[in-house]
Amino acid sequence: MTDWQQELDNNFTGILISEAEIKKKIEELGRQITAHYASLDADQLIVIGILRGSVLFLSDLIRELKMPITIDFMAVSSYEDKVQSSGTLRIIKDISESISQKHVLVIEDIIDSGITLRCLKDMLWARNPRSLNICSLLDKPARRQTNIEVDFRGFEVPDEFLVGYGLDYAGRYRHLPYVAILNPEVYSNG
Repeated sequence: MTDWQQELDNNFTGILISEAEIKKKIEELGRQITAHYASLDADQLIVIGILRGSVLFLSDLIRELKMPITIDFMAVSSYEDKVQSSGTLRIIKDISESISQKHVLVIEDIIDSGITLRCLKDMLWARNPRSLNICSLLDKPARRQTNIEVDFRGFEVPDEFLVGYGLDYAGRYRHLPYVAILNPEVYSNG
């Protein structure tokens, strides 16, 4: 067994969502999103990925969208290598183009407290988009501290510390093709 495999075995209590389950859900979300924007007669969609966690999800999801899109990114922070959100939103990288009078779809890896996304959504609405929807692979409603509507949701997940498929702990484990539950001993000691 490699040191890496040993680390995974020691640091995870189990895999919550498999690679195959994620793939199937993304195909389903792609159909839903395509149908939604077709019903709006949208000629183009701006997809905004929230860095860094959404990168894997966004990359797989946009290949399932059957319509013209452009892609942009924002980097925001409210965790700063901590387990819980600080509640303060910091814009690290803003989008590059105007969203005024355009259809916008924000892609998130997970919605936890909802505080970060609520602030982000309010800020984007002030830029006058034609429509603004949220798509998140994971939704953790047990931790919700503010009212935020998720228009397209992959999986509702339990109140556990999750890593993999874009989710990290202190920058690690984002590249894993599945979502795993991090052993509490890892973050309670670190």
